[in-house]
Amino acid sequence: MFRHRRHSEVPSLNTSSTADISFMLLIFFLVTSSMDAGKGLRRQLPPPPQPDEQVADIQREDIITVELSAAGELTLEGEAVTTAELQQRVEQFAAVSPHRRVVALKVSPQATYDAYFQLQNTLVAAYRPLKCQPRVSELVEEGEKGGVAP
Repeated sequence: MFRHRRHSEVPSLNTSSTADISFMLLIFFLVTSSMDAGKGLRRQLPPPPQPDEQVADIQREDIITVELSAAGELTLEGEAVTTAELQQRVEQFAAVSPHRRVVALKVSPQATYDAYFQLQNTLVAAYRPLKCQPRVSELVEEGEKGGVAP
């Protein structure tokens, strides 16, 4: 007599609720995790010039030039300085007449955002005791594509 062999079948898994569970886990992790806010500068930009507004002439002695190289080195009027020295010298420069003085920035396109943020914060800290906003002029060298590299 022949015995009939039954082929044993592997029982199938019930996967109907796995999509629901994965979406619930996704929502749980989205709600409970914290998102890092991007870096940025909190600055109030000056209003656009009015059509009847006249441009003021700026004397050379009222402009100070700050350069930020690709390596993150700061120079003030061609002289290498640290951020503390920069803040002190800009404070002295602006203390004479803060509303007439202009800080001209020359930033290399290869400079990092972090170095640029530190430079901006140093300039704002220098003007903070004077209770006014710094007048900053961005200089773009010809032949270079503008912007600060990430």
